[in-house]
Amino acid sequence: MASGKSLRGGRTTARTLFLSDIHLGFRHARAEELNEFLQGIEAECIVLVGDIIDALSLAQRAFWTNAHTQVVRTLLARQRAGTRLVYIPGNHDESLGMFAQMLRGQLEVHREWVHRTARGERLLVLHGDQFDDAMVCPRWLSRLGDLLHGAALSVNHRVNNARRMLGRPYWPLTERLKLSIGTSLRYIEQFERLAARHAARFGYDGVVCGHIHRANLRDIGGTLYCNTGDWVESCTALMENSRGQLELLRWPDACPAPLRSAAAPLADAA
Repeated sequence: MASGKSLRGGRTTARTLFLSDIHLGFRHARAEELNEFLQGIEAECIVLVGDIIDALSLAQRAFWTNAHTQVVRTLLARQRAGTRLVYIPGNHDESLGMFAQMLRGQLEVHREWVHRTARGERLLVLHGDQFDDAMVCPRWLSRLGDLLHGAALSVNHRVNNARRMLGRPYWPLTERLKLSIGTSLRYIEQFERLAARHAARFGYDGVVCGHIHRANLRDIGGTLYCNTGDWVESCTALMENSRGQLELLRWPDACPAPLRSAAAPLADAA
């Protein structure tokens, strides 16, 4: 990993690590890659920005592996070792919010949260499903997109399982396909503008979200838009280093990506 302060054994330290859309319990989740990523980074605070466990998928088809269990164990072990662990439920794990609150202080649970960077910037952190109703997309096109996306995920998973067996790095096939389709790209850009405007309306310097499985870090009309990406398609995370700078990390490269131009929260960070 190329940014932050290095620890012994090649680890990197971060002030804050943002992860979302891990989808544990979904058969296409890239839990093995995430476990390897987590072994290479330490953070003072880890913010889980929704859809960590895919309760909707588990309700349809029970699926869980040792790699999925190891992700949970690693996150809770970090909390016991002193890492602050903040959990913001998404649309796939919203039903688990009450369960998380019962974990006797192991997790801080908020619907929305405000993160203050080391540089003093106030970032609104939410999953992003709050903007679904405002998105303009015909129902038939949405259903067609879901079918095509499901097929692409299946191919992506098989291809990358084969690449993993051959010792080859992860290849974000689904992400590249999605960004090559004009309709999909316009949908993503519409979401990004909605999220940035929402944060600006309430006076925040930026927004951190997930939900659409498209990692990005850009300036939109003077508001910082940060999307952590996911661990189904892109294998990405958002990191704040000790200087308060935000960087996108992509597994297995984990190289920082440069910034591109382009209701009141329930809790505020201390």
